[in-house]
Amino acid sequence: MAGFVMYLLALMCAWGSFPAAGAARSRDVLELTDADFDYLATEHETMLVKFYAPWCGHCKKLAPDFEKAATKLKGTVQLAKVDCTVNTETCSRFGVTGYPALKIFRNGRDTGPYDGPRSIEGILQVMKRQSGPDSVLLESKADLQRFVNHYDASIVGQLFLVRGPMSRMCVLLFRPPRLSNKFEDSVVVFSDFLTITSLRRFIRDNIFGLVPHLTAENRERLRVKDLLTVYYDLDYVHNVRGSNYWRNRVMLVASKFRGRGLSFSVANRREFETELQEEFGFGFDGGELPVATIRTRLGQKYSMREEFTRDGRSLERFLEDYFSGRLKRYIKSEPVPERNNGLIKVVVAESFAEIVENPQKDVLILFYSPLCQHCKKLEPVYNQLASQLSSDPDVVVAQMNALDNDVPLGYDVQGFPTIYFSAAGRKHEPARYEVQNDTDVEHFGSVLKPHCGTFSPTK
Repeated sequence: MAGFVMYLLALMCAWGSFPAAGAARSRDVLELTDADFDYLATEHETMLVKFYAPWCGHCKKLAPDFEKAATKLKGTVQLAKVDCTVNTETCSRFGVTGYPALKIFRNGRDTGPYDGPRSIEGILQVMKRQSGPDSVLLESKADLQRFVNHYDASIVGQLFLVRGPMSRMCVLLFRPPRLSNKFEDSVVVFSDFLTITSLRRFIRDNIFGLVPHLTAENRERLRVKDLLTVYYDLDYVHNVRGSNYWRNRVMLVASKFRGRGLSFSVANRREFETELQEEFGFGFDGGELPVATIRTRLGQKYSMREEFTRDGRSLERFLEDYFSGRLKRYIKSEPVPERNNGLIKVVVAESFAEIVENPQKDVLILFYSPLCQHCKKLEPVYNQLASQLSSDPDVVVAQMNALDNDVPLGYDVQGFPTIYFSAAGRKHEPARYEVQNDTDVEHFGSVLKPHCGTFSPTK
């Protein structure tokens, strides 16, 4: 009878760890700019980069721990930072849309977001694993237990070597102990034919589980699907039991609605407080009850206004209304102006469809921020253009404050000013107008006035 030897091969997954304390100096954090990022980043095999803005409160809170971690990791992993208010080219290239954004680089190449805790010990443990080999050999049950007793999920390959051509690999995904629950298995077995593609798919489909912990680092990956999130005082470092109290109630409801195209998650309310206030209109009075929202992959938003009940019934009613189409979308909007007779029509989210989507009108719409200096510089040019086009009843020149109003689907507004042209009869394909530093009325007029809807845009 053929004997066999069993090996345990643990595949490293950079998904998190634990927090604590330390001491450091800011000089151990490498400061990178547009001019030297590519040159200096390639010098380091593994590097953790913090993209930040000096005015950002979360960035200021992270800074001491980030600097202390940089000192402790000196000589092993380089920590670096990029000021996105100055180095806009680099931050734009790496898709930074919020602060602080932490990304892991290998030899100058962006390998993905940092998903671990934002604390000294968390950064240390995650980045030490990142700097080590892609896999480690687990030689005993104790090694295996230490490896899977991790803040986030672990992947283990069990290799069976048999005499002859019968060797095979069994791959297991261990869910993190902190997220242990009775609604799903703590270990998931890979059962497909083993290829790189099938293994990646297995990890992607199972790594988060039924109700994952949404963080600033993994939100982009979780929000590629329609996602319900329940926010409360979640803290898996200091209060695992309390964090799972509400998560278990969410899981009970989620298990009833599984397979209907909606994903679920839980998150720390304080971490997303600004987002909840600005994008969903929630205010916080210090109460302990969770709040719930749904954000679809297309950007549609819904908020649960009924008080969250401990038996989960209110969440069930919210979901039943969502799936039946009874829920009204949440739209952040300024009040519709009582008078709107100026040369430039004021558009708010609630009036966008009425004005911009009017099928009989050609509409030029400027999205701006009240704080944007470039917008203020463009203002007299835009006013003059509106005056010149005012004699044409089929043309509307409009503007919308994109900070205080939700921007509709189909309009990609990442910076200010952003201008789109929505032509009569072609409302489903608004065209973007590229604003140049030297844009003037003549330039606007040369492309707009002949047809007002056929001006060489860039989609």
